[in-house]
Amino acid sequence: MIRLPRAMALAMLGGGLAAGPAGAEVTRFEIVSAETPALQGRSFGERGTAEKITGRATIALDPADPHNAIIADLALAPRTAEGRVEATADVVLLRPQRPNGLLLVEIPNRGRKLIGPLVEGSSSQASGRLERADDAGRGFLLSRGYTLAWIGWQGDIAPAAGMGIRLPVLAGVTGPSREEWSFDTTTSPIEAPLTWPAADLDPAKARLTVRAKPEDPRTTPPGLSFRFVDPKRIAITRPEGFDGSALYELIYTARDPAVMGLGLAAIRDVATFLRHDTSARNPLAANGRSTIDRAVGFGISQSGRVLRDLLYLGLNEDERGRMVFDGMMPHIAGSRRSFTNARFAQPGRNPGPHLDRSYPADQFPFAYETTTDALTGRRDGLLLRCRLSNTCPRLMHVDSEYELWGSRGALVTTDTRGADLAQPPEVRVYMVTGAPHFADPDAKTASVPGCALPVSPIHAGAASRALLVALEAWITDRVAPPASRYPSRADGTLGPAAHLYPPIPGLPYTGLHTPAQWVEPGAGPGDPPALRGTYPLLLPKVDPDGNTLAGIRLPLIEVPRATYTAWNPTRGVAADTLCNQKGGVLTFPATKAEAQAAHDPRPSLAERYPDEGAYATAVRAAAERMVAERTLLPSDADEMAKAAAEGRLAR
Repeated sequence: MIRLPRAMALAMLGGGLAAGPAGAEVTRFEIVSAETPALQGRSFGERGTAEKITGRATIALDPADPHNAIIADLALAPRTAEGRVEATADVVLLRPQRPNGLLLVEIPNRGRKLIGPLVEGSSSQASGRLERADDAGRGFLLSRGYTLAWIGWQGDIAPAAGMGIRLPVLAGVTGPSREEWSFDTTTSPIEAPLTWPAADLDPAKARLTVRAKPEDPRTTPPGLSFRFVDPKRIAITRPEGFDGSALYELIYTARDPAVMGLGLAAIRDVATFLRHDTSARNPLAANGRSTIDRAVGFGISQSGRVLRDLLYLGLNEDERGRMVFDGMMPHIAGSRRSFTNARFAQPGRNPGPHLDRSYPADQFPFAYETTTDALTGRRDGLLLRCRLSNTCPRLMHVDSEYELWGSRGALVTTDTRGADLAQPPEVRVYMVTGAPHFADPDAKTASVPGCALPVSPIHAGAASRALLVALEAWITDRVAPPASRYPSRADGTLGPAAHLYPPIPGLPYTGLHTPAQWVEPGAGPGDPPALRGTYPLLLPKVDPDGNTLAGIRLPLIEVPRATYTAWNPTRGVAADTLCNQKGGVLTFPATKAEAQAAHDPRPSLAERYPDEGAYATAVRAAAERMVAERTLLPSDADEMAKAAAEGRLAR
C-alpha cells in the first residue's frame, strides 16, 4: 500500500490547487491523504483494487447568482476579495481501478458513513474506517464499479466526530433559538449543551419550561431553575414530579449563527465538480476528461431527509444549469426533511415519537407531487422547483415500515386529507415490510430495556441492493424499475389506526403512532412553537398473522415464524409513546395445543412447517418470486435459502 504524505499529495496536484475560474463550483481541492491500493489491497473482481482519497473541497458561492438565492443568510455572510462566500467540506473518495462511470454520493449522517451497514453488511466502525480488507463488507458497491464519495455538509459536527464542513459565521447577529432535551435520568442539577452560544448569560432573559409529554402545556413549576455555565452550556435544577423522560425546553437569545444552508450547496457543488470538472484539480479526472458520466445521491435517515431538502430547494441544479444527480435514493426519510436552511438551524434534530416534535423538519410539503395543504391552503411539492429547470432525478424513496408509524410516512403517498396520490413518473416509493428504522446487519430478535416487545431484526440490506441495481438500470438504460410497493387506500392496505390488528394475545396494540402536526413558529421572539392543526395519518393494514400486507415482503415476512411489527410500545418512562425507531416480534405458538391454550388465532409453527425442510422450501420459493420481481438479487436469494436450510435465517 502506498500512503502519500500530505506534502507530496499536494505537490502532485500542481497548479490544480490554485483558485478555479470565475463561476467554478469548487475553487480548491486539497488532498490530505491517498492510499493506493486501499483496503489492504483487496481486489473486487474484474474491477480490481481500490483507491481511497481523503481531502477537503473549498466552494465559493456568488450571492448574486439566482441559483444560490434560496440559501438562507448567504447575502449576509463574509466575502472574499472576489465577492464570494466560501466554505470547506470534508470529502472521502473510494473508487475501483476500473470504475463503471457511476458516482454514488452518500450524504453523511451526523458525520458518519452508513451505507456500509445497510448495503455491505459491515459494522458502523468498519464503514467509517475503510482501512482493512473486510471494512468493505460484501464488496458489493466496488464490485459493481461504483465510485463512492462522501461529502461533509453538517456545520455543527466537531472535527473529531466525523465528516463536516467549515462555514462562515455571521458575527454579532443575534436572534431567538430553542433547545429541547430529555435526559433519561433524574439527575439534578444536570448540564445540557447549547447548539448556538448565548448572547446574554442572564437567566432572567431566557425561559426554561418542563412538560411530561409533547402535547402537555409548558410549565415552570417550583424547583425548576437553571444557570449558564458558559455561553454553550446550562445547568438545570429539576423539579419534583417528573420522570427521566420529561421534556425541558429553553428559549434564549443566541448569537453568531453559521450559514448552515451552505452545507446543502456543498453537496451540490462538490458532486457536480467530481462529475464534470476535467482539470487536474479533480482527483476523479484523468487525461483531461471526467471518468464520471452518471451520479446518484444516496442518504440514510437524517441524510435521506437532507436529499429531500436538496430536491425541494432546487439544488439538484448546479450553477450552470446542469442536473447534479441523475438518480436519488432517500432511505428511511419518511415524509420529513431537515432543519438546515435557516438562521440558527439545528440539522441534527429528528422529530420522533417523544422528542423534537416541534422543530420545522416535518412540515408541508410532504409529497413529491404538488398538492394543496388542507390546513393552510398552500400549494407545493418536492418536485416543484426541479420541474421548472428540468432537473428532476429518477428517484426511489425507500422506507422501513417504521417510517409509517414514527415518521409520518403515509404522507409521501397520500394528500393532507388522506386520499391516495398518484406518484410522478420519475418516482417510485417502496416500503420494507416489518422493518424497524435501521437494524444492524447481524441483528437477532432480542429484548432491550424500555421496549415492551423484543425488537425486530429485519434488515433492509437485501432489498436495498436490488433496488440500487434497478435504479442504475433506470438511469443508465431507461429500464423501468419495479412498481412502487407502498400501502395505499386503493388496494385496501392502508387505513385508520383503529382496529388494524386481530386480537393476538401478548400483542400490545393500541394504535400508537407519531402524529402529523402543523406547527408554526411562536408569535414573538420568546414564544414557543404553536400547534395549529393535525393531518390525518393512515397506517398499514395486516394479514391474520399480524404481518403487514403491503410493501417489499422479505422471506422472513412472507414465510413467517412470528408476527413482526414495525412499532413497539415503550415500557416504563415515556409511557404511551413508541419505542423510538424499534419494531417488535411476537413468536408464533410452537404447537396447535399451545395456540389453543392461549386462544391465539395464529396457526402454530408445527402446523405451518411440519419440519425444517418444509420451511426451507417455502423460503426458497418466496425468494425466487422476489428475484422475478427484481426486489431481490439472485445471490441474496441463494444466501437466504441456504441460511433457512441450515437454521441460520435471522428470526
